[in-house]
Amino acid sequence: MFGLTITFLVVAVIAGLLGFAGIASFAVEAAQIVFVIALILFLASLIFGAFRGRRNI
Repeated sequence: MFGLTITFLVVAVIAGLLGFAGIASFAVEAAQIVFVIALILFLASLIFGAFRGRRNI
């Protein structure tokens, strides 16, 4: 998911350099949304993992 965020940021930078403001702003917004979703999922996995603990197999 973080790879997708980096991809959107690269697209935004390239589009911004070439003067495509609409595409750049969309790519930045998409990167922010994907980053927030990835961060929420990461924090949720940390919390649930801490409550669950390790199991001996």
